[in-house]
Amino acid sequence: MSSVELDGSHTLAKRGGQQVGYQGRKKAKTTNMLFLTDRQGMPLACSEPMSGEHHDLFEIEENVSKMMATVQQSGILTDGLFLNGAAGFDASKLREICDYYGIIPNIVTNKKNRNSSQSEEYLFDNLLYEERFAVERTNAWIDGFKALLVRYETNAKHWLGLHYLAFSFILLRRKDVWAK
Repeated sequence: MSSVELDGSHTLAKRGGQQVGYQGRKKAKTTNMLFLTDRQGMPLACSEPMSGEHHDLFEIEENVSKMMATVQQSGILTDGLFLNGAAGFDASKLREICDYYGIIPNIVTNKKNRNSSQSEEYLFDNLLYEERFAVERTNAWIDGFKALLVRYETNAKHWLGLHYLAFSFILLRRKDVWAK
């Protein structure tokens, strides 16, 4: 494994409950989660559910550290991995976390966040970034599970458990990837 893909997803929460907040872009109450996948889109880790009014960088240090701990517990070495992320993940905090774990961030520079005092230039590989579609495909696979497309669970731990169950099904369906 040479690269991992990071993305967030807001899910509508129809019945309210724990970790639910209003997301203006969706004009509804949502819950947000971050997902980390490999290049084939196989789920490696996810964050705890977050209230929907928070963007993907909310508590990024804590969330990514927990996801990296999960990855390392699985016996996957993080040193030398590339991490693809959209412009919404362009933050010095995330880049610092990547440095700590020996990960090379391949994150699109968010020109809206840059001011004249931030003149840092980061390496960015467009060809590697094209692999990011894998995490988008994983989000689509997750949306295929009706219990996860719209959140009706009011307990955040139950909803997280349903994600783990969906990840198991995704891995079982994609056993051809692991057989190689």
